[in-house]
Amino acid sequence: MSRLLSKKEVRAQYSKPGWPRMVFAEFEATLESRSRPFPCVFGVSGFKADQLRFAFLDQLTASNVATILQEYLASARSFGRMTSLVVFGRPGPVQSIEAYRQQFWTLLDDLEALDEAPRPEGVSEELDTASWEFCFAGEPIFVVCNSPAHVLRQSRRSTSFMVTFQPRWVFEGITDSGDPAMLRALKRVRQHLSNFDAISPAPYLGSYGEPENREYQQYFIDDNNAPPACPFHALGEVRSEITSKKGKVA
Repeated sequence: MSRLLSKKEVRAQYSKPGWPRMVFAEFEATLESRSRPFPCVFGVSGFKADQLRFAFLDQLTASNVATILQEYLASARSFGRMTSLVVFGRPGPVQSIEAYRQQFWTLLDDLEALDEAPRPEGVSEELDTASWEFCFAGEPIFVVCNSPAHVLRQSRRSTSFMVTFQPRWVFEGITDSGDPAMLRALKRVRQHLSNFDAISPAPYLGSYGEPENREYQQYFIDDNNAPPACPFHALGEVRSEITSKKGKVA
């Protein structure tokens, strides 16, 4: 039985009280609010059109997420133009924002370690470049993390540890378009952010491919606007060192 669910399937499968119903109801209320519009108008559109897909896991480990992410990417284009995969973890005691940051980057690092597909041409392996993006199963993916520790930045808050995977092709013709309607929509996103959060929008928000833009900075944004540190490559280097030592011992 697939653990990848549409909005309608979530409502049917989790009609009785439980943590999946609770976190989904919170998510649904946030995206459908008219009095307090959620900043990402594209995500709202995708939700209303039932193009998003959802999964609920007791633990967000790489092995658990990899199976669902693989299934999602195989059919993502059939779900619609504004699709994303939203994965919720079982709520637990609230940790520090730094603990969630570490959990998030460890998850991405472990996912890349499991992935056997080569990176798509043109997507850099070097983090500090304008063309780097997280990749899985041959797809570049923009990733967003929400956590219970986010207070000021409510646009990144969730009762559970929540990770959203958005295929890079979702943004084609939006963030890289000169179309006036798209530019107005992007401007509206920034305006909604200012109204939604108790802190100004992060100064390092940008569009993929712009010379000064660094995608990883936008994956996990905490409750201040200081440039974020990313342990992603450091974690990878630690793994390489361990592998190298094992090889020498053998």
